[in-house]
Parts: sequence; C-alpha cells; structure tokens
Amino acid sequence: MKAWQLNSDGSFTRNEVQEPVPGPHEFLLEVKAAGLCHSDVGLIDGTIGGPAGPPRTPITLGHEIAGTVVALGPDPLSGIAIGDRVALQATGFDDSPGGSRDGGYAPLVIGRTAEASYVPIPEGLGFEHAAVATDAGTTSYNAVMNVGRVGAGKRVGIVGLGGLGAIGARIAVLAGAEVYAAEPRDAVRESAPSRLGVKAAVNDVRDLAGLGLEIIIDFAGFGSTTAGAIDVINVGGGVVQVGIGRAEATISTTALVAKMVTLVGSLGGTRTETEAVLGLIASGDLSVELDEIDFESIGDGIDRLRRGDALGRLVARINQ
Repeated sequence: MKAWQLNSDGSFTRNEVQEPVPGPHEFLLEVKAAGLCHSDVGLIDGTIGGPAGPPRTPITLGHEIAGTVVALGPDPLSGIAIGDRVALQATGFDDSPGGSRDGGYAPLVIGRTAEASYVPIPEGLGFEHAAVATDAGTTSYNAVMNVGRVGAGKRVGIVGLGGLGAIGARIAVLAGAEVYAAEPRDAVRESAPSRLGVKAAVNDVRDLAGLGLEIIIDFAGFGSTTAGAIDVINVGGGVVQVGIGRAEATISTTALVAKMVTLVGSLGGTRTETEAVLGLIASGDLSVELDEIDFESIGDGIDRLRRGDALGRLVARINQ
C-alpha cells in the first residue's frame, strides 16, 4: 500500500510499504479520515520531537485517525469488534501512531485494544470530525478545562484562532467564560465573535492589555505570543502554552516574577477529554470547520500548514 512517510533525509513522500498485520492486543483499522496537524510540519522540519528526540525514520505520519476495525490480533484487551467505528486516541509523541510508530496517512494502521487507546465514534458523527477530535479537540479541551481551569465568569484570552485555537475559544465560551481572542488574519478575526461567541477579537496579544484577563491560552506559540501573554496577563494570572510555532521564546522574567504569573505547558489529553469533545460535536454545541482533502493531497496539505494557508482544520478522506 501507499503511505505518506517522513524519510531519513527529512523529505516527506508517498512510499510503497507493507500492509500491517495486527499482533497480540492489537487491531487493524481501515482508515477513513486522518487530520493534518501543524506538529507534523515540525516533525518534518526537525523543529520538534518527543522527549526521546526525533522519531525513527522512515515513519508514516498522521496521529488524528478514525476508521473501521477490519481485523483483530490475538488476545484483545477489550470488547472491540470487527466493524466497530473508532478513533485512535493520541497519547503523545512517544507512544502514539504517527509519533513513535506508523500513523494514519495510509489506508491501514495498527491500533491497540486497550480501552485507553481508542474511542468509539458516536452514532451519526462522521469520520472526519471524529479524527480531528482525537488531537485538535482533545488538546484544546485539556488546555482550557483541565490545565487552564476555565469556568463560568473567568476572563480568558485565546491566542491564535487556527484549528486548535478556534476549538479552544468555543469550549471556553461553552464553559461560561468571558472570552477574548488575538488573531492576525483579518477574515478569521472579524468572524470570531459571531462564529465562536467570543466577546471581541484583536490583531495582537498585546492588544488584550487592560482587560483583566485571568488566564491566557497560547495556541500559536511563536515566541512573541508567549512573551506578550506574560506581559498582558493580570497579576496572579496564568499562561497556558499549547502552540509550538517556534522552538524557543524570549520572555520577561521580571514580568513573570513581579506579577506572580504561572506559566505551564499543555500537551494532548486522554480518552475522557476526547469523549467530551465528541459529545460536544455530536450535540451541535461545538462546530469544527473542516477543510477536506483527498489522500493524494496530503503532501500539499502539509505545505499549506507550513505557509499558514489553512483556514479550517485540514482532514484527509481515505478509503471513501
């Protein structure tokens, strides 16, 4: 079969690979949809990797995966069955398809039968939305609700309204927070109040100064956004770092200390958060704007993410 792989020379190409066979405690998933994530750009460009370093190569990328179970290996650890519609639970770079083992930019992928490793897709929900819920949705939900502890009445800033940021902003609004956003792209920024329910959207994070924000969640992570968030957050407030658009940031330690700011990173989530996101999507409370492409266009899609040309969450339809 064909799979989109990161090669040892740093190139990202569609290669001929062997079809995978499930081993003990594993299942074979026929991939129906795979979300494209900006972290894949970082893996390809060599700017990010897991705590253990860059992934082994060649490796099939793609960690937002949904499809249908077509085969089971010996000794499954749960009641998963052939024909089940499931999404694979992203568990971080070091133990995840598309991070430490072959991922979903392929017609077939191996999943693990432990219940923490997959999520049943609710009836009536499409594979495309289920795929993006596993990482884009889960990461946003975890950053907002668990790490940021956003709740009713909180004054919250969201930096970046790309795929994750838009989801995060909407989740914060649904939690009853008073939400403000910073987004440089005119069309995305101008539609944010009506589309996501935020109070207002500005061009730059520093334009959020004076709003008394208690928590800022930076989904962009371009260095200047992290520094700006620390500068404008209220005394005693917190900054949650999710985006890693740049590998490093220069911040004012004076502002960090003098204002007693808590700066914390947030990565991924668990099946619990994914189930919550799937429920919000299925109920219609959370609408995720998708930009659907075909399998052959995954390479072009990665280039679009690199250029910042994607307005919705890119997702590839496979085996459909």
